[in-house]
Amino acid sequence: MKKLAIIGASYLQNPLILKAKEMGLETHVFAWAAGDVGEKTADYFYPISIVEKDQILAKCREIGIDGICSIASDLAAITVNYVAAKMGLTGNSLECTHKSTNKHAMREAFQKNGDPSPKSILIHSIENLQGVKINYPVIVKPVDRSGSRGITKVESYEELSTAIQCAEEQGFEKDALVEEFATGQEYSVECVSYHGKHHFLAMTKKYTTGAPKFIETGHIEPAPISHEKLEEVKCTVFHALDTLGIQNSASHTELKISKNGKIAFIEIGGRMGGDCIGSDLVELSTGIDFVAAVIQIALGQEPDLQPKHPGECAAIRFVFSQDDVDVLQKLKKKNPQYLLREDVETVHDGAVTDSSTRFGYYLMHAKTCAELEPYLPIQQEDAE
Repeated sequence: MKKLAIIGASYLQNPLILKAKEMGLETHVFAWAAGDVGEKTADYFYPISIVEKDQILAKCREIGIDGICSIASDLAAITVNYVAAKMGLTGNSLECTHKSTNKHAMREAFQKNGDPSPKSILIHSIENLQGVKINYPVIVKPVDRSGSRGITKVESYEELSTAIQCAEEQGFEKDALVEEFATGQEYSVECVSYHGKHHFLAMTKKYTTGAPKFIETGHIEPAPISHEKLEEVKCTVFHALDTLGIQNSASHTELKISKNGKIAFIEIGGRMGGDCIGSDLVELSTGIDFVAAVIQIALGQEPDLQPKHPGECAAIRFVFSQDDVDVLQKLKKKNPQYLLREDVETVHDGAVTDSSTRFGYYLMHAKTCAELEPYLPIQQEDAE
């Protein structure tokens, strides 16, 4: 029986653990012991933090793993590729890992290779911006976090100091980026790459809270976009994947398309998208088993990208307030056949500050996107 190491044990990784077991693999899961679901579903669980690369490497050598992977986590991807490189397993290079997990390195690579990307300045304190001309609004963010953590839209110089402090507190490297604010509708693009060949899977329309935090409120797949623009997006994304050196993994590209059709990259991760995009929406909308493909690549196998069933429209709405729960009840009453799964906590008065503090979600599917759009959030002005 082949042995697969999985980095992370949260609900985000559980679809990966279950799929690996379904495929007849022995699962070895590494994470800080926190009572997460993956600690119980794994064949073997090791209470080692996902950032302890060398401890995990030593254990993986002892186990004799055949592959290593993770989904929906940039931090886990660092350890995945480190262990894969040290053990001669399939993964992305350490240089690629740095460029795809450090937003400053990513922006530098994009600028050097001609990929459409907002101008960006790496700063340690507000003093670094003295004498630098900045056109507001700007986005301030940590160089190394995801899930909308530490992100703020800033309209003036007076707001910069607080935003920089927030970004540095949320980041691991304690640096921040100040970037041009890209306007337009936000999308994400899911791909898999094997031996440097890129395969497009799906494009997702994203709904967010807008300024100042841009926390995602919902997604729908396939994105309503023209064939011509989709082909342009694919070409542009594939070029950027080459820029980052993504060779053997899933990838999650976040971008905006302005009203005049201009594409601008927000960021690209060398891993599957979270928020149920990779684990659920792609499979529902395309029929392709994305999670299995990630595992196959980690084992050094050509991924099977043949649809297992006809795709349909798929969507997810996240719960921020009682209003979102009310829409769920409306859905259950009027079109219960659309509801695939729900995971909703009791809503309280605490503010949602990033994607990890939302009160749950509900997953929907239907023959057409028009059937699901009434149950999705209203798109905020900042995304237009």
